[in-house]
Amino acid sequence: MEILLALMIGLLYATGIYMMLRRSLVKLIIGIILLGNGANLLIFLLGRITKGAPPIIDGSEKVFTEAYADPVPQALILTAIVISFGLQSFAIVLVKRAHTVVKTDDLDEMNATDEDS
Repeated sequence: MEILLALMIGLLYATGIYMMLRRSLVKLIIGIILLGNGANLLIFLLGRITKGAPPIIDGSEKVFTEAYADPVPQALILTAIVISFGLQSFAIVLVKRAHTVVKTDDLDEMNATDEDS
């Protein structure tokens, strides 16, 4: 399972960086979203995956008797999802506004219109 997740993280990072290197603003936003999802999966994978074992440990126990999942990375991922959703929605609104003003989403054409003014 960890190998499959590691391959998925590598795929998300690779496609995210590839999309960010394109000249379109929409592809840039998609690349940022893919990179964010890859980072969330990486944090999830670092917290260890255990099947069927809740991260609750009885207070009377002094030593861990089984392998438990760490709840801190899961909480960090939930926070990161909320923050990335806000950032993505702001970026989409910003790209929409730039497209209505400049009438293009190509970064080179946007740069050329900036020099003409």
